[in-house]
Amino acid sequence: MTADLLTLTQWLSPAFPVGAYAYSHGLEAAVLAGDVTDAASLQEWLGDVLALGAGRADATLLSAAHRGEDCGALSDTARALCASRERWAETMDQGRAFAAAAMATGDDIAAMPYPVAVGVAARRLSLATETVAALYLHGFTSTLVSAAVRFVPLGQSDGQGVLSRLHPVIEQVAAEAATAEVADIASAVFAADIAAMAHETLEVRIFRT
Repeated sequence: MTADLLTLTQWLSPAFPVGAYAYSHGLEAAVLAGDVTDAASLQEWLGDVLALGAGRADATLLSAAHRGEDCGALSDTARALCASRERWAETMDQGRAFAAAAMATGDDIAAMPYPVAVGVAARRLSLATETVAALYLHGFTSTLVSAAVRFVPLGQSDGQGVLSRLHPVIEQVAAEAATAEVADIASAVFAADIAAMAHETLEVRIFRT
């Protein structure tokens, strides 16, 4: 159990070469638009993305993959759920990088959208689906907090405070996603989707998305 938890932590750590640091999930555009300006607005933005947007959708897809559902169909759904070209690139590029890097830990999986790839790889680990989903969401949130710390900018302590206060949201979404069906997926974070679309036309940008 401990060895499997360490493997999953390695996969989802910033050191694992999926290039997560290069993606802001539209957050860069939200900062430039003045929608995210401080720790409070960042927490609200990320909380909505987790509970009502890509966080919940990804956790549900990951959970379905971890339970053994068909990864081809799940991959099709994951691609269809991307609200913009950059969101599609974000999940596909990270999924390919994850599959390639996972070979170093003895896992040979095909390139798929990122949450599906993690769910498939985690099938061999003796970990509950809820645990896998929670750590995935924590890694996703940590990446976006790190982006905000650099770009808003926020202090490191403020960023860690935001992440800590989002732990209950992560825990709840992971618990619900662990038993959710793919048909249950819905999204209601229109501002985040619009920000992701707007990011594609920024003349100067730091992040890929």
